[in-house]
Amino acid sequence: MTRAIFLFMILALLFVGCENTGPAKKIGTNMKTDLTMPSDEELKEMLTPLQYDVTQKQGTEKAFDNEYWDNTAEGIYVDIVSGEPLFSSKDKYESGTGWPSFTKPLEPDNIYLLTDKHLLVTRIEVKSALSKSHLGHVFDDGPQPTGKRYCMNSAAMRFIPTKDLEKEGYGEYSGLFSS
Repeated sequence: MTRAIFLFMILALLFVGCENTGPAKKIGTNMKTDLTMPSDEELKEMLTPLQYDVTQKQGTEKAFDNEYWDNTAEGIYVDIVSGEPLFSSKDKYESGTGWPSFTKPLEPDNIYLLTDKHLLVTRIEVKSALSKSHLGHVFDDGPQPTGKRYCMNSAAMRFIPTKDLEKEGYGEYSGLFSS
């Protein structure tokens, strides 16, 4: 194989990005389908450029330079587009990566996994069930009891502190944080 063909093949693989290499692996059993997804133009208006790039174009924000990587407040993290509850601060831990990391989802039905072969490395992409927003990736190098590291982008989520759960419509999660 000539060097030019080899380089062309490498470049082609780099531009393949995330691909669905089969049916999505649904986590849980009751995936909701009642969200009317905003149009692309509506999403561009409602999201910041970074939020749009991360959620709609599978972008990644900078490590250690994002809103929630070092957030230690108690509460839940929801999808920035749909409001689906995704993760709890009870399952958040300091992974040393510079992104918010969790051992498990708060509501397994609200996410699904896809094979991601971007940049020649196979990873498992995490997407939200209703909005299909890119959230981040899950790795098998997390702490026990799950051994998972759900490495998420802050730009794909909104944090609801415990004091605001009721007024924001997430009162059912208040019990997670009761003494």
